[in-house]
Amino acid sequence: MENYIKEIAQEETVDFKQLFFKFSRYWYLFIITIFTALTIAFLFNKYTEPIYKVGTTVMIKNDKSGFDPQSMLGLGNLRGAQNLQNEMGVLRSRTLITSAIKELNFNVSYFIEDNFVTRELYKKSPITVKFDTAYPQPTGFRFTLTILPDNKFLLVTEGESASIYSYSKHDVIAGLPENMNLKVNGTYSFGQTIEGDFHNFKVLLNTNYKPKEHLNKKFIFIFNKTQDLARNFSGFTIEPINKESSIVEISIKNPNPEKAVDFLNMLTRAYMLRSLEKKNQNATNTINFIDDQLLGITDSLQMAESNLQKFRTTNEVMNFDFQSNQVFTMMKELENKKAELIVKNKYYVYLRDYITNDANSIDGLTVPSSMGIEDPILATLIGELTRLYAERGEALMTAREKNPIIASFDDRIRINKKTLQENIKNIINTSNIAITDIDNRIAQLSSRINQLPGTQRALFGIERKFKLNDAIYTYLLEKRSEAQITRASNMPDNEVIDEAVIDKIQAVFPKKSLNYTIALLLGFVFPVVYVLGKDYLNDKLQDKKDLEALTDLPIVGHITHSSKDSNIIVAEYPKSSIAESFRLVRTNLSYFAEGKEKLVILATSTMPSEGKTFISINLASIFALYGKKTLLIGYDLRKPKIYQDFGLLNTEGISSFLIKKADIDSIIQKSSLDNLDILLAGPVPPNPAELIASKRNDELMAELKERYDYIIMDTPPVGLVTDAFLLMKYSDVNLFVVRQNYTNKKIFGAIISDIEKRNIKNLSILINDVKMDRSTYGYSYGYGYGYGYGYGYGYGYGYGYYVDDQEQEKKGVIDNLFGKS
Repeated sequence: MENYIKEIAQEETVDFKQLFFKFSRYWYLFIITIFTALTIAFLFNKYTEPIYKVGTTVMIKNDKSGFDPQSMLGLGNLRGAQNLQNEMGVLRSRTLITSAIKELNFNVSYFIEDNFVTRELYKKSPITVKFDTAYPQPTGFRFTLTILPDNKFLLVTEGESASIYSYSKHDVIAGLPENMNLKVNGTYSFGQTIEGDFHNFKVLLNTNYKPKEHLNKKFIFIFNKTQDLARNFSGFTIEPINKESSIVEISIKNPNPEKAVDFLNMLTRAYMLRSLEKKNQNATNTINFIDDQLLGITDSLQMAESNLQKFRTTNEVMNFDFQSNQVFTMMKELENKKAELIVKNKYYVYLRDYITNDANSIDGLTVPSSMGIEDPILATLIGELTRLYAERGEALMTAREKNPIIASFDDRIRINKKTLQENIKNIINTSNIAITDIDNRIAQLSSRINQLPGTQRALFGIERKFKLNDAIYTYLLEKRSEAQITRASNMPDNEVIDEAVIDKIQAVFPKKSLNYTIALLLGFVFPVVYVLGKDYLNDKLQDKKDLEALTDLPIVGHITHSSKDSNIIVAEYPKSSIAESFRLVRTNLSYFAEGKEKLVILATSTMPSEGKTFISINLASIFALYGKKTLLIGYDLRKPKIYQDFGLLNTEGISSFLIKKADIDSIIQKSSLDNLDILLAGPVPPNPAELIASKRNDELMAELKERYDYIIMDTPPVGLVTDAFLLMKYSDVNLFVVRQNYTNKKIFGAIISDIEKRNIKNLSILINDVKMDRSTYGYSYGYGYGYGYGYGYGYGYGYGYYVDDQEQEKKGVIDNLFGKS
């Protein structure tokens, strides 16, 4: 059992030496594929436009406002993570990208063709295209410019379909024909305006221009749409530097690193500006509200001031007495309080109207604290409304208007607005009551003023109006200054950690070393796959393992490939390697004799052209050279061939004897080789199988066995007819001939399985036409008998023993063997 396991393990191991010899046979294929793959990699690396990766890092501060119940429960800062995702969504937004693109000078792109590769000349172009944004320009056209001497250039346009783009509106002008002829082809001077119905621009030389380098060279420029640029630059990636950090890395891959750096830096600036503008929105709204109020109060103040000055000048009134001053001071305090209440009341009315009319946004709302209103309930309601609108806007990034989540926000906003409107209504009522109370107190003071002299009463009334307007004006200016200070002192919530730079930048595509490595691997893999695939798909017998997988029959030997024109190799080339192969087979067959002095050997195969006749002829010749009386019988009554190789007549033979038209002595022919007689098949009979199965054939074989030491029978293929099976009862040894790279595995397997079931004795395999190169390593050691050829014992193919590749002086030998002159 242990030996059996070892044998199985040995059979399952891979013969790496055989694989090496198999692959080395196709060495030229490895060289070709490796060279081709490396050449393709070289051309790809050389002519592919490199892609560079640049990046910047931004710290996004968490919004800590509000209560986060998940954090309190130990479930993590989900609100912070949500805020990070929202800010990343803002960075990816088309609005922000478009805003950054508009700030950059990307409207015109410049290119040059170099070694079949078109490269963009960002900030390196020797020409600059200037155009007026008030005029539309053609996008989709390719302008080719050739710099000529004398400050001139040749301009040619390419492109059939284009669109006319307005840079002032940043939109395509509709209603124009698709196919337009710009009619700009021609020679122009630098600085000359090139204008038409759909274009207006001029080309200038800049400081990058070098006459020796750029003269007579072609450059390309195109006009770009803002939308196309935004789409092209929207492919950047944003990801946190780690899971716990709010610092994100923004990176982009682009063939022009300088352009990518400028875009990323402008994108982060636009993002910071957006954050700052959002933070300054309350102050800006306050300033705008106060400016609207100042427009009305300024005129009233100027008119009151003018009236006061005229009255004082006309009546020459300078000061009040003590009693009048006391009344005036009290009136002034009441007027200041009234002025403040009037301003706040106007804000409440503004707030009520804003909440009622602007149903979808509160971006322009002025917060109460900016107007000096410290009402905690009102501030809480407005803060909650602001938060609901913000969360609704974030939800709209991933959901539609009809989504239940959006509907829920709308319901909560509606309820909040209703509560806020009720609160504002109550505040306005309270404010009106306070103003009425002050008016009553002012009326009481007015009754005391009526007791003053007429001139003082008139002056008091004029000054009262002036002081009221002045108090309102001063109050508004104070609040406006506070809002401006707040706006000026605000800083963005987020921060740029590292700006994008070009320092030590490396191309991320193509990766030259990786491409060469892949090319080298593919150069090895393709031939390996080809050889193994060819070997796997090959349905022919190739080596010893193929035979061992199909049958357990012993292998008596192998016959090497013959490059000679003749089939009588042993007789004509007795010192050849093939002749030595037959000597080894003759030696191995002696083990089947089991002490017998006489031996009948039958040769057959699965299909024609596998070499059974070749084997039979040379096997008979090798026994004859051994000094044994040998008979070669051509038992292929259907397609006789032996007579052709020996130059004999096939007029009489076995078929003649079996039909009783000839006797044994008349059908046996002598050959030119000593000890070798030949019994040909004779004329082709209509019933070969019946003749072979007849009793007369038994008599023939009995007589022949008495006369000869060795009888070699050449029989038809067993895969086609049954003649060989009928003759096996006469044979001592049955040789089943297979041919390397010719015998079909499936056919052989089916036939040999049938033969094994018949329990035919002394059946062995003889391999024919073995090509003894390194790829047939499986045959190099022989099969347990004698010496191998090539890698077995060490004698190789010659060393003085064989003369396959030398011309023999065959004339005398052939004359002696076959009687030729």
